[in-house]
Amino acid sequence: MNCEVCQLKELDVEHFEIREVLRCILHTIMFHRALGLLRPKDVDLELFDITYTQCGDVEVEKKIEEKITLFIDRVEKHPNRKNQICLSFCEVKNKQASWFTTKVERFYWEHWYINLNVAHHPKGHPGKSHLSKVVDPGESASEERSARRTVLESSLREAMFQIIKFVNEKKDHIPAISNLECHISL
Repeated sequence: MNCEVCQLKELDVEHFEIREVLRCILHTIMFHRALGLLRPKDVDLELFDITYTQCGDVEVEKKIEEKITLFIDRVEKHPNRKNQICLSFCEVKNKQASWFTTKVERFYWEHWYINLNVAHHPKGHPGKSHLSKVVDPGESASEERSARRTVLESSLREAMFQIIKFVNEKKDHIPAISNLECHISL
């Protein structure tokens, strides 16, 4: 079986932005790869001027939230590691393993890799300087944060367009609807 891979462009985020960015990306992928009846639900991001669409399935939302929480926990425990989450789609087939048991086989047909570069700020006070000049850290820090947020918002939009382009171009590898699953791994 042919397995397609989509590697999204790495996004530079701050810790408090992880949840919103991953919600947007994961739900966008799930919405565009959902097979079956949907109850589309538009969601506006709080941190960015972006709206994405969810499938409207409570179980999907719950699973995504659980995986995002696990991802954030891992980022906190290992702050200097590469941060990647993978959303995979597969077809599940039960094979007779022996007389009284069955064996489940998963045939993966698509992997989505999402890489986040999470900014880790030193514990020291960002405005303190050993220079004799007095610097107002509030204004420059605010401008820097605003510029960084604008770049991230633009990158997040690009990622969403990359997702839409990929799902529109890559369809031949999707198996017929029978017993399909999706897995999110860290």
